Amino acid sequence: MSLRMNSLALALVALLSGCTVGPDYQRPNTGVPGQYTETDAAATAQTVNREWWKLFRDPVLDDLVAQALMGNADLRQAAARVEEADAVLRQTGAALFPEFDVGASDVRSRSSTTNAVPLPASVPAVQDKMRLTVGTSFELDFWGKLRRATESARASALASRYGRDTLALTLAGLVTQSYTALRGLDAQVKVSTETLASRDSALSIAQTRLNNGLASALDLRQVEGARAAAAAQVADLVQQRALAEHQLALLTGRMDLKLPAGDLDKLPVPPLPPAGLPSSLLEARPDVRQAEAQLVAANARIGVAKAALFPSISLTGLLGGESAQLAGLLSAPSRIWTAGFGLNLPIFDAGRIEAQVDQATAQQKQALAAYQKAIQNAFKDVNDALVNLRQSAEKETELDAQVKAAARALKLADARYQAGYSPYLEVLDSQRTLNDATLSLLRNRQARLAATADLFRALGGGWRDAG
Repeated sequence: MSLRMNSLALALVALLSGCTVGPDYQRPNTGVPGQYTETDAAATAQTVNREWWKLFRDPVLDDLVAQALMGNADLRQAAARVEEADAVLRQTGAALFPEFDVGASDVRSRSSTTNAVPLPASVPAVQDKMRLTVGTSFELDFWGKLRRATESARASALASRYGRDTLALTLAGLVTQSYTALRGLDAQVKVSTETLASRDSALSIAQTRLNNGLASALDLRQVEGARAAAAAQVADLVQQRALAEHQLALLTGRMDLKLPAGDLDKLPVPPLPPAGLPSSLLEARPDVRQAEAQLVAANARIGVAKAALFPSISLTGLLGGESAQLAGLLSAPSRIWTAGFGLNLPIFDAGRIEAQVDQATAQQKQALAAYQKAIQNAFKDVNDALVNLRQSAEKETELDAQVKAAARALKLADARYQAGYSPYLEVLDSQRTLNDATLSLLRNRQARLAATADLFRALGGGWRDAG
């Protein structure tokens, strides 16, 4: 009961001046460093690029992302949730204004002349009663309950918008990664098809050499096995490519999507991020903004719950006319009016309202923890993407050197075989090494592109100088 008594004391003061109960929102300290740990120390002013996928400079990718942002079913659902939240905000805000109603009625009634008290002779048994009124009712928002409710609804509407933006950002990232994966598979299919063609040629040569007594049956069987392995590899890559295309069709909403084969080498890698990306870029991430908006909404709901501890004050009024004849309905003698003042003060509810305040406070704590977690996850996402991007760039240099070395080794092995210094197995091993090294290089290139997309998504957009 002490909380209730304190509320009554505060009500006497606030009644004279008006107030808004509940805590005002203040952004919490998240404890995130000023810069990401995986960038150089020199800080630069940066802003985000909302159309970050265009940094890849690929018209096909631009078209796919545009189609996804227009045709994806999940995004349409998110847009509908935004419309719903806007409607809730308008509904909540309307409570701040008086409500006016117009009423009209026309009633004819007959009173009994035998089974009731006889009516005076001047009063007819059949009577007409017409009424036309304008009424109003209005709750005075002394304690800010309606204002806090509007604040909460406004924050929830913002959260729904940020939720839609989060989905759009994720969707653009998925389309970009699926597209780069498809282009990576195109390149791998091309390499594997060339390998299969070389194995077909080697098989024909081995068969001719066997027929002429220049090679053993073992050489032929080894070539046949290598050829079968190359054919299986092509089939597997073609299957993966088809699945990647189906994923793009789902993301874009175009179930009949068909993309011709492309070349991964023609898809440029955007430059490495500039030094000193500030962690303040996290504020641009829509999921972080959504978490903060939800925190603001939860914070305001504490005020709504606390306002229930104070008296609710309402004003009502009615003005109109009542007459037995239409002609006299608006005349002065027919005028009717009422005015009312209502006050409702909870006295005893077994702690129900205090429990609601505690619930709202606990929900605010949950929203605060969710906001802090969103910040921390975003910080981790950026650092992870920076590491992956940097390491894949360094790894690409080594893999390229490996491919060149494997190509030279294959040339030497083939020369040794043709001169009769080594068995054909040595050539096959060299071919297999070159094939694996080339595929590893292509997969790393694809991983580098995926890491770039991950970084864009983790930052909420691509980087660009503020100036």
